[in-house]
Amino acid sequence: MAEPIASRRSFLQTGAWATALAAAWNDPESLSAAEEKPSDIKITNVETFALQHKLKKAIGPSTLLYPFRDALIVKITTDSGIVGWGEAADVGGTRGIIENALKPTLIGANPLQYRQLWRNLWGPNFGDGRAVGGVDIALNDIRGKALGVPVTDLFGGRVRDKAFAYASSMNYTEGIDPEDQHPAEAKELVQRGFRALKARTGRFGAKRDLDVLAKVREAVGPDIRLQTDGNGGMSFAQSIGFAKELEKLDFYFLEEPIPQRGPHYPGYPELAAAIDIPLAGGEVLDSRLNAKELIVNKCFDIIQPDASLCGGIGECIAIAEFASLFGVLCHPHCWGGALSIAATMHTVGCIPDFTWGYTSDQPMLEIDVYENPFRDEITSFKFEVKDGYIDLPTEPGLGIEIDEDVIRKYLVK
Repeated sequence: MAEPIASRRSFLQTGAWATALAAAWNDPESLSAAEEKPSDIKITNVETFALQHKLKKAIGPSTLLYPFRDALIVKITTDSGIVGWGEAADVGGTRGIIENALKPTLIGANPLQYRQLWRNLWGPNFGDGRAVGGVDIALNDIRGKALGVPVTDLFGGRVRDKAFAYASSMNYTEGIDPEDQHPAEAKELVQRGFRALKARTGRFGAKRDLDVLAKVREAVGPDIRLQTDGNGGMSFAQSIGFAKELEKLDFYFLEEPIPQRGPHYPGYPELAAAIDIPLAGGEVLDSRLNAKELIVNKCFDIIQPDASLCGGIGECIAIAEFASLFGVLCHPHCWGGALSIAATMHTVGCIPDFTWGYTSDQPMLEIDVYENPFRDEITSFKFEVKDGYIDLPTEPGLGIEIDEDVIRKYLVK
């Protein structure tokens, strides 16, 4: 360490600092990137785009099949020319809250004053974490671009460069029996590089679902991590028996088998205590406040906040940190387009491994594998899985470029 100290001392003693300062004064382009970064930019416009795409075949969980893919895209423009993009779900008037309540708060504000601005957004939003989530993602995209760093750097820096990804897969598909679809789909996804898969269950009864899952396990072998999402399609009693059979198939977790009934998840503390397989849930969380209630009440072994639904990237990270204090893992939920996935990638990049051990659990990245132009067409970024992992974006902001022409192509008429 002696040489660097001597070098700095020599630099000052020889007056080289004055020469460098003069050079920078006469040649503004030689200033450091930090000195050139903006500090006083203003938001000039907030726009929302409701998108919809008709699927070739309806897909879905236990309770219904979706004929469409939908997304709510948020665009925030600044006077510096920097544009931020975000994504949310337009459920229960989310778009109206952004346009009528949050937009007036944002116009004229400096997006770099993030903490104050984020706090102000919760005032007029009627507790809609989706509205704040979509805006928050766009604000962090702006902040990263303005400062020349990826979003992970805005939250203290990433703890990993790649994330372990699982395929959100094996949905029920219109006109296709799961016995014919799910084992073949699972095998194909493993060939694509996934080492973890999630299947939908709960639609046709426990016996049939378990027979299908046994075929899935046989198709992929013992080394692939499997988990399943019941999407509220089971009763309490059915869930207990189902969970015991999942253990025999070496499943990693069972997600939300009984109805959510809002953000408070009644019945889940009792279910978590009654089964041995890890119980996962929390995708409809709307804030850290509700997350605290679920964690303290021991509703889950694994909590699944969604950055686009619960108030944004920072809120999701805060929930993960609080959960870890109670021995609860965090695997963020993600079922959306490219912007939602990118936000989740940065979120996962900031959540530490659960322990300091060499084989500790780490947060997983959920990747939807079904037909979705809002993932595949609006950006040139490829969410490519290699040997179970996906590299996190490294470019400033969210790290993906958005084609607005494609967005306008899918606008709801």
